[in-house]
Amino acid sequence: MIYLDNAATTFVKPDRVYQKVDDTQRHMAVNVGRGAYTLSRQAIALVDETRQLMASLIHARRPECIVFTPSATIALNQIIFGLDWEGFKTVYVSPFEHNAVARPLEIIRKQCQVDIRILPYYKDTIELDSDEMVRMFTQDPPDYVFINHVSNVIGVISPLEEIVQHAKQNDAVVVIDGAQSIGVIETDLRKLNADFLVFAGHKNLYSMLGIGGFVKNSDVRLMPCFAGGNGADSLNLDMPEEMPAGFEFASPNIVAIASLNESLKWLGETGIQSIYDHKRQLMASLITGLRRIPSVELYLPENLDLHISVLSMNIRGYQASEVGIILDQDFDIAVRTGYHCAPYIHDLIATKAYHGTVRIGLSYFTTAEDIQTAIKAIAEIGA
Repeated sequence: MIYLDNAATTFVKPDRVYQKVDDTQRHMAVNVGRGAYTLSRQAIALVDETRQLMASLIHARRPECIVFTPSATIALNQIIFGLDWEGFKTVYVSPFEHNAVARPLEIIRKQCQVDIRILPYYKDTIELDSDEMVRMFTQDPPDYVFINHVSNVIGVISPLEEIVQHAKQNDAVVVIDGAQSIGVIETDLRKLNADFLVFAGHKNLYSMLGIGGFVKNSDVRLMPCFAGGNGADSLNLDMPEEMPAGFEFASPNIVAIASLNESLKWLGETGIQSIYDHKRQLMASLITGLRRIPSVELYLPENLDLHISVLSMNIRGYQASEVGIILDQDFDIAVRTGYHCAPYIHDLIATKAYHGTVRIGLSYFTTAEDIQTAIKAIAEIGA
């Protein structure tokens, strides 16, 4: 099988990550923070080291600002439901938001009567309309701004610095969904004035399912919205508000955290820039090949410097799901089809007639041969 659904989950991991998972499952799969015995202390040390590695990767203020959660979706829920919504009514989101943001915000909208507005993008170039954004911010200043760093549908890279700058001129709280970007795009929180950044371990960080989290990058107050045991201050019925104790509850997934520990070390040795360059080279070949097929429609920004990792396409005469089935059954190529849990973007790129898109997600372990095989298969379908 040629696996090209890496935007959902990077299926092939570094061998050392598999080995670390097996070793941890066999020799250190104990509760963290619940025991005074040697093995439990070793597990605590592993979590602490992983927090330090994650903080170093994104240049967080300090390791204690890193909160580990079972997924990026849970991290986003913790942020959204932990923010203060009393009197804060104006929310801006990018058109690329995942339902991990859109659906929790819809609950907040109904409960708190907030106004959710979509940042303006040109439909022809898929680039931010900066002048219109400034006008909207001036007319209706933002309280909260949510920015999807890299679209999980079309791979567009949002101009973070520009959006954050204008949001902060209005004292807005900024939340960045980095599920598709952290691990492939260099991110420095020392230079980015955002308040929260969310990451997903099982995507471009090349760890296993079951580990994600967020980084608190400011003094914005966040209230715990889940409660439970965390092995500390057990007689106190209130969850602590400090980081990370107030936001890490239940038994930590030490096996998944161990996988992140090892994958972060691998990332450090491989280099994010090397991964980025490899993906750019593969994507250039893919785009060039698909543009030669007359029946293929591609959904790309005009400026390809603002694009990475993910390509969406359709073949005229087919529904997106039909193409995915043919690629699977006739060519043993795995892609993702549909709306990709992204409710806003399909109006921007006009793909509802196809019932979404055929999405190709690249990995560091995708090869040039994989790309050429996929191009030939798509050409045969679209002939």
